[in-house]
Amino acid sequence: MESLTLRQLRYFDALAHEGHFGRAADRCAVSQPALSVQIKDLEASVGFALFERGSRGVRLTSMGETFAVRARDILRGVADLGDWAATARSGRLDRLRLGVIPTIAPYLLPNLIGAFAKAHPSMDMHVRETVTPRLMTELSEGLIDAALVALPLDDTTLTEVPLFEEQMVLVQHESRAGAPMVSAEALADMRLLLLEEGHCFRDQALSFCNINPRRPREGLDGSSLSTLVQMVGAGIGVTLIPDMAVSVETRSAPVCITRFRAPAPTRTIALVWRKTNPMGNTLRAFADVIRDVVA
Repeated sequence: MESLTLRQLRYFDALAHEGHFGRAADRCAVSQPALSVQIKDLEASVGFALFERGSRGVRLTSMGETFAVRARDILRGVADLGDWAATARSGRLDRLRLGVIPTIAPYLLPNLIGAFAKAHPSMDMHVRETVTPRLMTELSEGLIDAALVALPLDDTTLTEVPLFEEQMVLVQHESRAGAPMVSAEALADMRLLLLEEGHCFRDQALSFCNINPRRPREGLDGSSLSTLVQMVGAGIGVTLIPDMAVSVETRSAPVCITRFRAPAPTRTIALVWRKTNPMGNTLRAFADVIRDVVA
């Protein structure tokens, strides 16, 4: 068998995740023909088909699924080796690739980036905003160094450093200002507007209201908290948002905020990274910077 290349493994991993040659090529910043050639060469090298091709995309074969597990272990190891070499060479971290979920990024990053630059003036921060499942995949593959997410996570390969806890608040139309607080049970029967599937905040809101995520609902699934709040302002329903989003999202909408009685619904924000990442001490120091910004 001819020698496999890291390029082939990265292209393979992208195609395995995307299930589509075009999207995988975009993810790897190459042309689709170039990616296709590398995948064909990889299959010729290993001696069996890794993908089933169809008119709507591709999927892994049974051998491809086994190959994917091993390939990701290799890619993760290469990423950790690169991090270790960079840290050992300079004695410090020159770059931090940070993933952040969308219900944190717009509200914490503006202050955090400034504080980070002050605390680590020689370090370059690259920020990636996307939903938790994608961040967990990119973290495991070594595409990012750490992620700001909401707990809990079910991944024993990660180091979790809880940073702070914040409440969820209820957003209603301004005509409801001063009205009695509704219970979690009552919310389940209201037109509750939620983020679309894939957002952990959606799952937390459903859990608080004790709503089965598979239960048919009438409402709007939005891609951002801003959309949900504006729809509440238009009189369409109610929604839940995290406390950190209140000042930003409610300033231009005719809505009112109501806080729940104890025990109020909360979420715990944490910084997480791979346990094998040699930058652990630096990331713990970065966690302190985040705590200072929040405080």
